[in-house]
Amino acid sequence: MSGLPFACRNPAGGARWAPRIIRLDDPPTLAAGQGGEAEASRGRILLADDDRLTCDFVAEMLRRAGHDVEIVADGEAAIERAGRGGIDLALLDVLMPRINGLEACRIVKSLPGAGFLPVVLLTMRTDTSSRVEGLRVGADDYVCKPVDERELLSRVAAMLRIKRLNDQVAAAKARLDELSTHDEATGLFNFRHLTVRLGEEFKRSERYHDPLACLLIDVDGLKQWNDSHGRAVGDAIIRDTARAVRAAVREIDVVARYGGDEFLVILPSTHFAGALAAADRVWRDVRALSWSIDTRGRPVGRSGSAPPTAARITVSIGVSLFPSRDVRSKDQLLRAAEASLLRSKRDGGDRICVFQHQGYIYSPNTQGAPATPAPKPPSNSGIIAARRIEPPAEAKPPANVTSLDGRRGNRGE
Repeated sequence: MSGLPFACRNPAGGARWAPRIIRLDDPPTLAAGQGGEAEASRGRILLADDDRLTCDFVAEMLRRAGHDVEIVADGEAAIERAGRGGIDLALLDVLMPRINGLEACRIVKSLPGAGFLPVVLLTMRTDTSSRVEGLRVGADDYVCKPVDERELLSRVAAMLRIKRLNDQVAAAKARLDELSTHDEATGLFNFRHLTVRLGEEFKRSERYHDPLACLLIDVDGLKQWNDSHGRAVGDAIIRDTARAVRAAVREIDVVARYGGDEFLVILPSTHFAGALAAADRVWRDVRALSWSIDTRGRPVGRSGSAPPTAARITVSIGVSLFPSRDVRSKDQLLRAAEASLLRSKRDGGDRICVFQHQGYIYSPNTQGAPATPAPKPPSNSGIIAARRIEPPAEAKPPANVTSLDGRRGNRGE
């Protein structure tokens, strides 16, 4: 039979689309533009029935509609397959050997981590009591035998739509849960979750008399980066610094974004020497990040081939410790870290400062010789700043920490 041409036009008066030939003897298909809906209506279906003839008959109906069908012969096999995931809908015959459809439905619905898996029961029973019994164990729908193809496909399509909606809701909830505790730009914990974790760690430290340390880290000169090269470059620096900080500390340590260009690391079970070792690793690893900026102010490799200018990212780090004489709460621990960071920035940045009343200092020892003490600050300051660290590229982290009275302690973490 000859085809009839139909031309479509944009209702707003746009250009006419190319005519499409539709033949009256063609099999029915969804109209153009609905292909995505057709794809979404297809699913992977688990069919459990010990009657092979019925099983093949139902499977053929489903396959003609575009569904993928997996066939098992009893309820036990259906439970095992559903537990492995990747199934969008389960069709279970009520009367099966070993485990019947009702019991299989109850178990499938209780599988942990499976999300919403719709279950449709196939049954010869049409009485109300049988239907109520199935619904009570968790079945989402019923199809009576003998199976009518139109009814089966309509019920399957409805269940798959509900399945898709449930999956979308679950994904949205997971995303909201992630955003409620994590910073979207860096993937680190956000300030809200940080305060919760710091409170938990401080209580644990108090109860078990376990040392606790905090590192407050600030990216030096980020405002100048933003002003000179644009916020996109500044954001990339923040992301790179966040990755370097996370990689430099232990898995049990809590790393969070504290503010715009600040990060905070909670170090459980970490005493003075261990905190300095961690701060030193962070300082060195971030300093190892080297950026090349072209004359247009964009990172080389992401833009044109203008002559590059080498640039280095540096950080200032403030360290606070518990137990300490003036630290009796998590808020005081944070204030101590902020005070030591402020001292580090005031002295020029690119250094580590420690809030510690016992008179400890941090001085890197890159040649294996004992560290040289710095002059002792006023007794009421509580803050001692390390010298600016300028080790060679191949230098290793310092091997010791020395107090002002000459005592030496091994690094511990």
